[in-house]
Amino acid sequence: MKTNPDVIIIGGGLAGLSAAIHLSKKDLKVVLIEKSNYPRHKVCGEYISNEILPYLEWLGADVSALDPTNISKFEFTSNNGKAATAKLPLGGFGISRYALDTFLYQKALSNNCIIIKETVTDVSFQNDLFSVTTSNQIITAKIVLGAFGKRSNLDQVLDRNFINKKSPWLAVKAHYSGDLDHNLVALHNFKGGYCGVSKVENNIINICYLADYATFKQYKNIEDYQQNVLYKNKHLKAIFENSKLLFEKPLTISQISFDEKQAVENHILMIGDTAGLIHPLCGNGMAMAIHSAKIASELILDYYSDKQMSRASLEKNYAKEWKNHFGKRLFMGRILAGILTHKNITNILVAIVASFPGILPGIIKQTHGKPIAIN
Repeated sequence: MKTNPDVIIIGGGLAGLSAAIHLSKKDLKVVLIEKSNYPRHKVCGEYISNEILPYLEWLGADVSALDPTNISKFEFTSNNGKAATAKLPLGGFGISRYALDTFLYQKALSNNCIIIKETVTDVSFQNDLFSVTTSNQIITAKIVLGAFGKRSNLDQVLDRNFINKKSPWLAVKAHYSGDLDHNLVALHNFKGGYCGVSKVENNIINICYLADYATFKQYKNIEDYQQNVLYKNKHLKAIFENSKLLFEKPLTISQISFDEKQAVENHILMIGDTAGLIHPLCGNGMAMAIHSAKIASELILDYYSDKQMSRASLEKNYAKEWKNHFGKRLFMGRILAGILTHKNITNILVAIVASFPGILPGIIKQTHGKPIAIN
């Protein structure tokens, strides 16, 4: 199969698909390689800040067609049952990865992107050219974007620093039917973790939580763990007891690393979770993934239009832009995560923000960006 693309994108999640649409909209030849079929469910909080809407509209991806929920309020509860609420500064929307990824996939196809369902086994760089190897072929291009998610076999192939460190975190996600305020995204703390709850399209409740593996492994299964640990938070107990599981069983992913990653490795521009993973408690990983695609795509277009721009300049500029836009958010995410894993500190924090309502919106702003400007 001879494709001669300008850009190869490894991974077809939000970041990879957004970059594919952006670059093909500007007439670059794009090959995207994704190992899974669409539609598919992903372990994800499924809430997106409205900061990303101007960019999605520019891409020609009007998500209102998917009938997402409009979210304007945030609730934060501690394990002892205390709660604090705030209005989201920008607001956001709830949409499942099942619907959104498929929507972006179809948009990429309509832009004449070539999408290949295969697993990438190796990436090499020699003589200013990448060779990307799959089980069936080798494809070459001058630019490769890494969009292969939180944790991948490619992280081992590329010998990335974080991949050799054990992580204490695992995530669990499922969809439910039941009653929940459509306008609300909530974060419920429990011993050893925290749980995000909000509605997506079709009146479905998405529940996704991050758990400490050391605590989790003390129980025989997910249901046993939830009843003995999550139910200690009365708000979570009420949600689970009044909701019906829509999946055959919850999805899980282990060894989730929040360690700092490099935005450029082996000359590959990393986007989305591949470049840096923000703690789910910050509720904005989906927006960050899509925004990172915009940043990388614009710089790649500059690289191809400016024959004097070197690869070194492209890589330096991308690493700088990534840090400028997301460095502070990731840092704040790590700090907040550290706080929320300590029961007594969390209880004090919730009591403070409940007494002083202006504090919570300020915290939210530290993990969210401004509406994305379209030039």
